[in-house]
Amino acid sequence: MADLNDDDREALARLPILVREVGAGVDIVSEGQHVTQCCILIDGFTHRYRHTFEGKRQIIAFHVPGDIPDLHSLHINIMDHSFAATTRSLIGFVSHEAVWSLCVSHPNIAAALWLETLIDGAIFREWIVGLGRLSGTSRTAHLLCELAMRLRSVGLSPENVYRIPLTQHELADALGLTVVTVNRVLQELKLKGLIERERSRMVIKNWPALARIGEFNADYLHFRIGVDMASGDLPAT
Repeated sequence: MADLNDDDREALARLPILVREVGAGVDIVSEGQHVTQCCILIDGFTHRYRHTFEGKRQIIAFHVPGDIPDLHSLHINIMDHSFAATTRSLIGFVSHEAVWSLCVSHPNIAAALWLETLIDGAIFREWIVGLGRLSGTSRTAHLLCELAMRLRSVGLSPENVYRIPLTQHELADALGLTVVTVNRVLQELKLKGLIERERSRMVIKNWPALARIGEFNADYLHFRIGVDMASGDLPAT
């Protein structure tokens, strides 16, 4: 993995970024759009999605603060999916020209961005396996574990308590389930004492059991911080 030095960090700080607030449900980039800039999620929650010809939505990724959801647009600048704000979000926009210039002059940064896209692909692979082979209950448990881990890695999920600003419709569209099934699964997990949810607040009360049900192993997230891979848990902060 590439480590950034002081010069790299200074170059990142000088990067020209246009910050804009995007309302919940609003597309940041739409399918078929010609893209000339990359997006950095500064605050909030976003998702990527596609529609079938019948208009059914499939959410293909969620993003947490610190993610750069569309690095691939540097090479593929016609979007083949849409990217939207799940909740009101603060987005930083950086031109492709500025990103390319940064990569050429700072190879450590180029390596770090390449790693970002590789991890993005690893998450896609994990989701494909889940959608194809796991039960609805396991899929749900896996997603709850993944979001807790990713939010914890950026300081937003202390002690496995985090904000999950997703409706049951959004969860259903990500998990390939009906809203009725999502509601039933969440109730089952709550009755088993594994989770507690009040509006957008999610508490994982029994991590080992939830991770076991979701067949969750954090290896695919490739965290740089210490992780107990056997349990999928993060060390206390």
